[in-house]
Amino acid sequence: MRLADEIARQLGRLTDHLDQLPPHEAVQVIAHVLDPEDGLLDGVIGFMSVSSSFAEKQAEQGVLPAEVWLALGRATNELDAIGLHLNEHRAALRRVGAQPAAPAAKPPAPAPLVIRRHR
Repeated sequence: MRLADEIARQLGRLTDHLDQLPPHEAVQVIAHVLDPEDGLLDGVIGFMSVSSSFAEKQAEQGVLPAEVWLALGRATNELDAIGLHLNEHRAALRRVGAQPAAPAAKPPAPAPLVIRRHR
């Protein structure tokens, strides 16, 4: 439990600091967290997968309701799908994160936010 509490505390600290970072550094942190091989999101997906397997065994023995196992399995699948969707944007995150800090004199041109879903 102490490890889980520490991880949650550290994630809270990271979240708090993200808003305070210069934009290019914030993008670097986001890209690192979303890295599909050793990022935080991949770790959470792995944790959920193991949790689902554990819950399945416990449900088979009657210790946990089957709904708990099913919910953990769905959550794992949804997180995995989210990771795949975010993976499409890795190159953009890396490109922006690799750029040096933009000079304060000329901010980037704003872009209209139009949501397009790719399927």
